[in-house]
Amino acid sequence: MLSYNEKSGVYVSTPSAIHTMGRVQSIPRHETPLRHIWIITGPAGCGKSSVADFLAKRLNLPYIEGDDRKQFHPRSNVEKMANGIPLTDDDRWDWLETLRNKAVEELQSGADGCVVTCSCLKRRYRDVIRIAGREADDVVVRFVYLRASEELLLRRVKARKNHYMKDDMVHSQFTALEEPDESEMDVISVDVSGSLASVQNLTMERVGGCMEAER
Repeated sequence: MLSYNEKSGVYVSTPSAIHTMGRVQSIPRHETPLRHIWIITGPAGCGKSSVADFLAKRLNLPYIEGDDRKQFHPRSNVEKMANGIPLTDDDRWDWLETLRNKAVEELQSGADGCVVTCSCLKRRYRDVIRIAGREADDVVVRFVYLRASEELLLRRVKARKNHYMKDDMVHSQFTALEEPDESEMDVISVDVSGSLASVQNLTMERVGGCMEAER
């Protein structure tokens, strides 16, 4: 079992960007095209899957659903979530590493990038994913944080059917949530209080702007 002190805490993120007002102002690093790993983050109900699927189709990139219970989450995690039991840090390390490795595998297989959904509620979880940017000089990890109030997400989760995430888990996620701040310069923040279409289009606009700045 991995632990933060053993595996994650020794790594420091060094993104080449400036986070300001929800946008990422990027500095081109070299002439070769960059391959992006786009991590769509946020608590349950924020629309990660819908936004990630839209983004992956628009960018023609493979899409990795991080909450795929058969592929990524161990059975013990799924059972906990289904019973309303919050996951601990120790429950998450292997899941985060598995997601990161899957993203790297997509690039190694020839993909120009990939889109991944992962809640990444805490900074140290995001740091685990950031290690993927060390795999090659042309690989860049960027996070899209879908920001919403707890009240809004509670309404959305209650409206869902046949989903393992219970509405009381939203509160526990907000309790654990460490929102990205300006020191995390590889994060794009998107307000998701509007319609799904508007959120998808705004995300695409900001992601596209980031990619254009890094060409």
